[in-house]
Amino acid sequence: MEQEKLTNQKETLAFLSSKYPKCFFLDGPVKPLKIGIFQDLASDLADAEIVSKRLLRLSLRHYTSSWRYLSAIKTGVARIDLLGQDGEVIELQHAEHAALQLKESKAKAAKLRGNNAKEGKKPIKHKGYEDKKTSGAKSQSKPNHTSSQVAKSSSNHKAKGLVNKVNKPVVQVQIQPSEIVVGHAALVKLGKEPMPVTIIDIDKDGISVQLKSGMTVKVQSAQLFSSSKAENK
Repeated sequence: MEQEKLTNQKETLAFLSSKYPKCFFLDGPVKPLKIGIFQDLASDLADAEIVSKRLLRLSLRHYTSSWRYLSAIKTGVARIDLLGQDGEVIELQHAEHAALQLKESKAKAAKLRGNNAKEGKKPIKHKGYEDKKTSGAKSQSKPNHTSSQVAKSSSNHKAKGLVNKVNKPVVQVQIQPSEIVVGHAALVKLGKEPMPVTIIDIDKDGISVQLKSGMTVKVQSAQLFSSSKAENK
């Protein structure tokens, strides 16, 4: 019997863990996914027509944004492919970014628990794929950056010197509206230096971008810079 088309993230992740048991884990420790895992999945499932690319991308975002997954992003740990085979290892920049996301997500959950306690509301249970210790905190499938980080990114709208491969300062150029399209490459400053990303989704709440690590985050257009218009000072 032909399997019905998947309709939500929970079903999709259950399907992925069943089809790729050495790659996706619904319970217990997880392993970092290889860079480009979405393309591998899309190619492998192209003929099955069981899940749309949009739902597949959203499900991956949910999986890679969980506390269990972010905790697994450690320097020197090997990424795995669909068969569970080890590949490239985690770089320091990716580990630092994952640690920042985890810290902000837990802080936001703690604040939410505090507000609910004050208002006498019952704790919100996770929908799954999170660390068991976080039961009672709101699921962080789409962690947003803190206001201080957004403000920091906004302050960089003006030209600011960066160092390129030959140590020559370059200027960040704000991305143009015409460049904000799905599949377009851009730069986003989430840490000390801009990181290359690919725009994967656009909606009224913000712009979802995917890092080379495979992780996805939601940002605002003010945080995006052109990856093709850097100019020498």
